[in-house]
Amino acid sequence: MYILECGDGSYYTGSTRFLQRRLLQHQSGKGAIHTQMHQPVKLVYYEAFTRIDHAFYREKQIQNWSHDKKKALIEGRLDDLKALSKKKFNR
Repeated sequence: MYILECGDGSYYTGSTRFLQRRLLQHQSGKGAIHTQMHQPVKLVYYEAFTRIDHAFYREKQIQNWSHDKKKALIEGRLDDLKALSKKKFNR
């Protein structure tokens, strides 16, 4: 599971068995539509899993997170994740 930061500051979350190859695809404009439209992209976070289904589950979990919560994960501010979850539901 990986997170890319796009040229417009947005994040793209994906999963793959071959991170380096997939990153090159995104960077060359042959990845997902979102990354094609928001070049350049750079890898800012990843987690390794022994099973692709676990990586896919984590990808789907993070895709539902706010930009601020993803940023906290990327920056290693794990203590902030719970508060950022509550913020989303207290609007």
